[in-house]
Amino acid sequence: MSQPIAQATYGADQAGLIAGFRFASGQAGTEIDSAQALQWLQKHSDAEAAGNDRANASNDDDEFLWLHFNLAHVACERWMHNHLGLPDAFFQALREGSSSTRIEHIDNVLLAVINDVAFSFGMVSSDIATMWACANHRVLITARAKPLRSVDQLREAVKRRERFHSPLALLVHLLEDQADVLLHIVRETSGKVDGIEDRLLAQRVNDNRAELAAMRRTLVRLQRLLAPEPGSLFRLLNRPPAWLQEEDVKALRESTEAFSLVLNDLTALVERIRLVQEELAAQLNEQTNRTLFTLTMVTVLALPINIVAGFFGMNVGGIPMANHPHGFWILVALVASFTVLAGRWAFRKQSQF
Repeated sequence: MSQPIAQATYGADQAGLIAGFRFASGQAGTEIDSAQALQWLQKHSDAEAAGNDRANASNDDDEFLWLHFNLAHVACERWMHNHLGLPDAFFQALREGSSSTRIEHIDNVLLAVINDVAFSFGMVSSDIATMWACANHRVLITARAKPLRSVDQLREAVKRRERFHSPLALLVHLLEDQADVLLHIVRETSGKVDGIEDRLLAQRVNDNRAELAAMRRTLVRLQRLLAPEPGSLFRLLNRPPAWLQEEDVKALRESTEAFSLVLNDLTALVERIRLVQEELAAQLNEQTNRTLFTLTMVTVLALPINIVAGFFGMNVGGIPMANHPHGFWILVALVASFTVLAGRWAFRKQSQF
């Protein structure tokens, strides 16, 4: 007996669309599905094919879309390829997988790779997810295989009826959310490092080397993945596409500067963790050296009596003072003298270092 198998949608519609919004100039976003998005795209495509320029393509030419797709959906990539007219560089970036954050101007569109993180110092690689974005003056397309916190924050902002004037304004909002995530990580890590430093200064030395190493490893990894590539941003800001508004370029430059400040704080925190690691290693080495010195002193002080006991324990004939009435005390005095001399020599050597 056969049963119908429902197609898994993973929180998306049949095209793999998780969220779609249509924005008009000065108005909040309106939710749409993939069919409505396709109708809107076809309408504007026909208007442009008819020879209308951007200024008079339609009465609602100031409108633009944000379409957010789930790459885990089996139909998603095929639908985007067939209906959205995205450049080949976008699909090539999808096949390349995760890489550092970047924004590039390719084929008169903006291609962006944005990494996001669900932060935990016991993190694994799955805690870092990647989103691919493609934007022009009409549409912002975003796609991801795993949920991202920054995209959820942007969706909440849209649902709160926050207004956006262009697709790039949405992209800038994503970058600002990413910077906020990194800033939260820096603050949380700084608090943990403060606690370790306080214990270190109070001489309550604990072996926190493993924790510090995990923090440093995580921050360096996040810095590598979340930091935008400066070369691509520099080229974009100096040679923006013609359709990019001056207000958008200014907002992108400001968000980049803010992100740079957060990255500087992160770099300083990594250096601070390295110095704490060195100080902790130095104190632990000092403790180890004191322990070894104590053991060495015990060995040196016990050396004379061990030598004398070894000689007198041979059980051979001719042992001196075997029948002397005060032989035991003479040997005690002799061993004590050698022990005092050995102790003075050892402490003098210690004081020279």
